[in-house]
Parts: sequence; structure tokens; C-alpha cells
Amino acid sequence: MSHGKIREDKTCLNCGHQVEERFCPHCGQENVESRQPFHYLFTHFIEDFTHYDGQFWKTIQYLLIRPGKLTKEYLAGKRQLYVVPVKLYIFISFLTFFVPAILPHTEDSSPKEEKVEKAEKPKDNKEKVSEVLKGLNKEGFLSNKTAEKMKKAIDTLHIKDSLQAATDSDKSSDLMESTLDPNHSAILGAHNMKEYDSLQETDKKGLYILGRPFAEKIFKFREEGYTKEQIFAKYKETFIHTIPKALFFYLPVFAFFLWMFHNKKKWWYFDHGIFTLHYFSFLLLSTLIFILLVKLSDLLPDYSILSLLFFLLFTALFFYTSIYFFVAHHRVYESRKRTSILKGMILFIINYLGIMFMLMILMYISFMMMH
Repeated sequence: MSHGKIREDKTCLNCGHQVEERFCPHCGQENVESRQPFHYLFTHFIEDFTHYDGQFWKTIQYLLIRPGKLTKEYLAGKRQLYVVPVKLYIFISFLTFFVPAILPHTEDSSPKEEKVEKAEKPKDNKEKVSEVLKGLNKEGFLSNKTAEKMKKAIDTLHIKDSLQAATDSDKSSDLMESTLDPNHSAILGAHNMKEYDSLQETDKKGLYILGRPFAEKIFKFREEGYTKEQIFAKYKETFIHTIPKALFFYLPVFAFFLWMFHNKKKWWYFDHGIFTLHYFSFLLLSTLIFILLVKLSDLLPDYSILSLLFFLLFTALFFYTSIYFFVAHHRVYESRKRTSILKGMILFIINYLGIMFMLMILMYISFMMMH
């Protein structure tokens, strides 16, 4: 697959040596035109992964369905047929960040104004009563004096009823407002920051101090009109996008624990780094597949055969991701099964706790940066 038009001039633009074919024999730069169409900026990046005899696809195949095989091949020196581990990790990280961002969101995370329909006011019967009294007086059933007294008595009762109705209406309005107000859900007993500050003054355990950043962020979202469901949706999205960041920062730590549990003379830290890059690339790819399955499942009816199928796929992906490490670890380090399982379990538990701790830190940072 071509990366661009070859230059007619056979002098390398980088080092000045003569170029007989496509690549300079001295520095390795491709002898193509320096000015390319705009789409070249994007297609060149993709071509780097796909043009060398299906290099990228073979790498992905080994990474997904043959745990540990890719690492063994690379450490054995067979590196030309596969994508470089660091390059592979960066590319899959890019996909994991980019693909979910361009997919349509099933839930609207923008604040929606709650509109409360006002109850229709009961019709005033004062005029009707007056008309009835006038009619009775006109027909001779009531004298003028009696009709006037009855009209005054009815007016007095009407005023009292109006005042009572107004009072009841105010109470009902206050109740309705407090019910529909998105701030009615309390955080540590507080409905706003003023109440939170008051409760914090009497706090002796320091719980309010620790929870203050979260309270400020949540109350801020509520003031902007976000509902509890919308805030949770933003948090869920942030959590998913935090996973690749946590894995990136945890790469050297994961490799260090592998180095601690294996023979230092036989296995170098570099070897553990290659295993870590491949394993974390698999985790990122699994995360991307999981996100895509979630997006697709959101488009399906709640109760259908396809929904059941997606549930089974989620379950299978979860268990496969869990056992992948043990299979890859055993194949790469070639230790006895019992020893491999024991070391694998210890490493899995240690790194699971480590990754969870890293996730909590980055989730906190991400939550504070939500807008």
C-alpha cells in the first residue's frame, strides 16, 4: 500500500544519499513527495498499521485469541511480523478514547427544565349566586331586603373560603416545589451548601471535610438544572474514560510486580514490560469491545432474544478477560502449572487492588474536572 507519490529526484531529503528504490539505504526515510493531500495526515497513520503483510491484523489476532503468544514471539526475536508493543498500545488507546466519543449517546446529559403545570383555578360562583338571587327577587319569592342580606352573607362566606383556598394553595405550592426541586435529595443530611457548612461545623469525625469536594460539585450541577440521573450518567461516562488513563499510569507498577515474582537473571525488567504492554493492550481492546456492546444493547428492547444474547456476551467477555492473565502468564514464563497458578493468583490480587486504587484516584480527579 502506497504512502505517497515517489519523488523523481533520487536524493534523500533527510541525509542526501542516493535512493535507488523507495527507502533510503542510509537513514531509512521514504523518498516520497514532501507535500501531500490533506487526507494523507490521517491515512498515513492507519497505513502504518496495516500495510506490512497484514502486520496489524495478525497482531490483533494473536493478542485477542492466543494469550501470551504475541509476547513469546516478540521476546524470541520475531518482531518484523508484528506491531511494536508501544505503538500497539498507543494505537489501541487512541481507539478506546476516540471511538466512544463519536458514537451517539442514548441519554441526554444536558439539563432539562422541569415544568410544573399550574392547577386550574376553580370557577367563581359569586356572579351565578347574584343572578339567582336577582331572579328570585324579581319573581317575588324574596323581598329586596331579604335578598340583600343573603347576598351579603354569601359574600362573607366566599371571602373566608377564598382565604382558606389561598392558604391551602400556598402550602400545596410549597410542597410541590420541594418535591420537584432537584436539590431535595440530601447529601449527608444537607440540601445545599449552606446547610452542609452548618453541619460541617458540628462534625467531629471529619466526614464532611472529606465529602466537601463531592458535595460542591453535585450542588453545582443541581443549580445548573441537572437531575440525579443525568449526574450519574456523566459520572458513568467519566468512569469509562478513566480506565485507559489508569492503565497507562499503572504500566510500570504492573511490570515491577512481575519483576519481583520472577527470576531476575532469566527475566529482565524489559521482558516484563513487553508482557505488560501486550496485556494492557488486550485490556484496552476488551474495554472498547465492552463499550461497543453497551452502545448496541441500548438500542435493543428491554426484553428480547437479542438482549439475552448480549447479556451472555457480556458474561463471556468478563470471564475471558479474567482468565486471560493466567493463561498468558503460564505460556510466557513457562513455569509449572501449580507454580504459575499460585504466582498468577498472587499477582492478580495485588494488581487488582493496585488498579482499583489507581482508578479511585483518577476517578476522583475526573469527577472534580467534570463540567
